[in-house]
Amino acid sequence: MSGDTGSSGRNLCSVDFEIYGHVQGVCFRMYTEREGLTLGLVGWVKNTNRGTVVGQVQGPRQQVHEMKVWLSKEGSPSSRITRAVFKNERDISKLELSGFSTRF
Repeated sequence: MSGDTGSSGRNLCSVDFEIYGHVQGVCFRMYTEREGLTLGLVGWVKNTNRGTVVGQVQGPRQQVHEMKVWLSKEGSPSSRITRAVFKNERDISKLELSGFSTRF
């Protein structure tokens, strides 16, 4: 079924992240949102008062893995990522979020 965001045997998962380095003031949230949508994921991203970026992504396990690599190694063109922490990774039976958004 086209556009299906249910489980459909797609092995869905969810993971929380926090990215450290020069990741604020460099369009990191916008690029994260764009990359998530490109990969067909749902989630959110937000700046913290600690100078990090946090968020959550959900979707098929392979695409979530690709997003984790992107968050760890690429980011926005002007960012300098020093560390990426992923936690609370879990299997989910269906997506718990819709779309990909920047939170404030």
